[in-house]
Amino acid sequence: MTQEDNYTKGLKKLLEMGREDTMLNQRQISEDMYQLSVGTLFGEIWNRPHLSLRDRQLITLAANIALARPHGTHSHYRSAHHIGITHEEICEIMIHVGMYGGWPCIAHATSQYLEVLEERGDPMAKSNPKRDEIKEE
Repeated sequence: MTQEDNYTKGLKKLLEMGREDTMLNQRQISEDMYQLSVGTLFGEIWNRPHLSLRDRQLITLAANIALARPHGTHSHYRSAHHIGITHEEICEIMIHVGMYGGWPCIAHATSQYLEVLEERGDPMAKSNPKRDEIKEE
């Protein structure tokens, strides 16, 4: 398979994930960098056999949450929604990863996910539940 074939496969995979506008900042500074990223990451890796698109998206979210990645996780939350991963499943990933990666992973992931929910217009992002007050008896 040629680099051009992988690039085309990568563009198709990005479209399938709802991420056709991703990594355009790479393209802005270097067409080669963009084509390598699309061709290698999305054309080869995301198209390998044995794991589904859904499996790969769940794994990527878990890795990004565990590593508290400052960039990239937002687009993977968007992709998760686009391919049908539910809000409850995303929250469960955060909880599970937090138990292994450390509780701060959950705090960071929650902030990022709320930003995505807010941009989607999800009312959950607007609510701000007040902390229960501890009442002395």
